[in-house]
This record gives sequence, C-alpha cells and structure tokens, in this order.
Amino acid sequence: MRSGSPHTEATAGASGIERPDITLPNDVTDDFQDWKTGDETKDAVLADAGHAQTATNYAIVKGNPDEPALAYYRQGDALASGAQWVRSFVDDGITYTGTVRYFDPKVTLHSSTSADVTFCTDETRAFNKDRKTGKVDRTPSGSDAYVFYNTRLRKSEDGVWQTTELVSDRGSDKCTP
Repeated sequence: MRSGSPHTEATAGASGIERPDITLPNDVTDDFQDWKTGDETKDAVLADAGHAQTATNYAIVKGNPDEPALAYYRQGDALASGAQWVRSFVDDGITYTGTVRYFDPKVTLHSSTSADVTFCTDETRAFNKDRKTGKVDRTPSGSDAYVFYNTRLRKSEDGVWQTTELVSDRGSDKCTP
C-alpha cells in the first residue's frame, strides 16, 4: 500500500469528550499492538495518536482530503501534509484494502500539553485498490512497507491530543524485521 466508514457522527469517549465516530469499512483494519503503557496520560496520548492515523485512513477510503475527522486529530503541518497525502490517493483514483499494523510505540511527555510519539507501521498486508474497478494490486512491497513515524502532539483546550507535526521514514531499518 502507498501509505495510506461511511459515516461520521459525534460520540463521547471515556473522557467525556465529543469525538467523531470513525468507522473503517470491513475490508480495512488498523491493528494497534501494545498501545497501552499503564500510565493514564501516556495512554491518552497514544490513543489520540492512533486516532490521527485512523482518521487519515478514513479520509483515504472516503476519498475526502477535507474529512472533518482528519482536522479533528491533526493540526498545523500535520493536517496540511495529511490532506495532501489523502489528495494523492484521490488524484490517482485509488484507495486501499487490508490491514496496517502499528507497533513499537514510544511516548515522551514534555509537559502537560506537549508530547512526542514514535512508532512503526507494517503495511505488508495492505494493498492499493482502484477506486472505480475495485481491482486490488497485490504486488509485494518489500521493505518499503515498513514506516517509522516521529510525531509531535499538543493537547487542545478540549483535551484532545492533536498531532501537529509528523515525519515518516518509509523503509526505515528501525521497523523492518
């Protein structure tokens, strides 16, 4: 997959914050492995960092770079680059199908409103799909299917940890088996 449901409605999470409901289609799965630390603050940061990834995937499958869920979990440079990434899928007439595995997350808290999260993705089971025909490209992706992410998050006034900066390194040996 080049990385990267049908409705969005507000739901209240455990924190009581109204959040968009991001429902991926049945053929798309985000698999977050070991995204709990046992620390309440770090787990909240990780949860929202994960929501930012799922919101991006949601925007890709919907074919909408202006998807409100994307802007809910991303701001600043991360929002601009995320929308541009989604636009590239739309312009190429593709979406994707399959599973993206998210693993090896690390959280660094800088203050009560600032944190960094690094993590890896494995896209070996995710494939580009032609938006019109539904044809899936199952070409093996090799080491490019592993991506290292380095993100910065800032806590909003509403208590949402929003990704404000994101740098990715496709094919990073930090993530390849």
